[in-house]
Amino acid sequence: MNFINHPISKDILKIAIPSIISNITVPLLGLVDVTIVGHLGAASYIGAIAVGGMLFNMIYWIFGFLRMGTGGLTSQAYGREDMQEITSLLLRSLSISFLLSIGLILLQSPIQYIAFQLIDSSPEIQELATRYFHICIWGAPATLCLYSFTGWFIGMQNTRFPMYIAITQNLVNIGASFFFVFGLTMKVEGVALGTLIAQYAGVFMAILLTIKHYHPLKGHVEAKRLWERTALANFFRVNRDIFLRTLCVVSVTVFFTSTGAAYGDVVLAVNTILMQLFTLFSYIMDGFAYAGEALAGKNIGAKNQKGLNETIRYLFYWGSASATAFTLLYLIGGKGFLSLLTNDATVITASGEYFYWIIAIPVAGFGAFLLDGICIGATATHLMLRSMMVAAGTFFATYYGLHHLLGNHALWLAFILYLLLRGVMQAYLGRDLIKSGSLAN
Repeated sequence: MNFINHPISKDILKIAIPSIISNITVPLLGLVDVTIVGHLGAASYIGAIAVGGMLFNMIYWIFGFLRMGTGGLTSQAYGREDMQEITSLLLRSLSISFLLSIGLILLQSPIQYIAFQLIDSSPEIQELATRYFHICIWGAPATLCLYSFTGWFIGMQNTRFPMYIAITQNLVNIGASFFFVFGLTMKVEGVALGTLIAQYAGVFMAILLTIKHYHPLKGHVEAKRLWERTALANFFRVNRDIFLRTLCVVSVTVFFTSTGAAYGDVVLAVNTILMQLFTLFSYIMDGFAYAGEALAGKNIGAKNQKGLNETIRYLFYWGSASATAFTLLYLIGGKGFLSLLTNDATVITASGEYFYWIIAIPVAGFGAFLLDGICIGATATHLMLRSMMVAAGTFFATYYGLHHLLGNHALWLAFILYLLLRGVMQAYLGRDLIKSGSLAN
């Protein structure tokens, strides 16, 4: 365990711990939302939150490059100590985020129509999810701008501000949701309003923190650089592969939820609850991925190949330790979480049949999270795309090859293989590039 006291471990933890604290509030918020509707007396409420949440995951994940691309480019500019580019990246990313969010609001009706053509759910769940959608869509400007702020803060090696923002945002969300649902008996609409209010509370805090702590950067603002053709081309070039890779992620996630819905409301509720445990693990691993993103980008910007290689090695020490800890946690007490999420006896009983798939997730998936972060910081997005295409293809092939025999178990098996292959492929494709020092090319 000597790796704990190593200087690189300290650098990793300095970035990872605030990220873990802020990230863990996201799945905890999902747990609260599911718990609130899980005690309203019907599985359809859980299903509606699952479908509604999946719709926004599908929409917002497509624009995940606003965070990832901004973070990778900013961390490299930070390593070069290029203050003008650092400032331009934030303003450029925020401008693009706002324009895209206006487009989402204007196109909300056709987006909702197309989305429900892809989701096989009961009429009751579809009606409830539609109410949720038309409230939460008005949070698009806040959500996309927060992507830009978060990526920029991570690139600046500052994960404390995203932590402050996330904690505030989620406290507001939880408080507002409880008030609307239990105080005003608004049910699904109350959860949606709580989410909307919290999104704008978060972006307001991001603006205040940036103005207060980064005000010296205003001296480096150059309007002509903001929309400079070369800079814009570089921004979109870096994000092109992230965008295509994200489409693969969305396709897998949408298919997982919609196929679970096709097995009935109870199976959909079971998959939703079990995926909350995966989400809890994923956001903790993302804390280490963010550390990899920030430190890899900084080392590449500073042309420090030794620092890059050591960062990767120590990240995997922490990743393997975390995966082991989560496996033990789920083995010992995982089933006890189920009763906290719902009091529906049918859902709890049915969940037991699929619980062992959750136990396999930490070991199968930790490498994918860490290597995603490293590739983002290195702007080696071509590795992410190629790996994701193989993993997503395997996911669909596995399900369609086995679903007649295994049913919903085939869906979980396909998901485990998908996570495993993402990490394996990125490690394989990137092995020579890391050794040669040309990872960012």
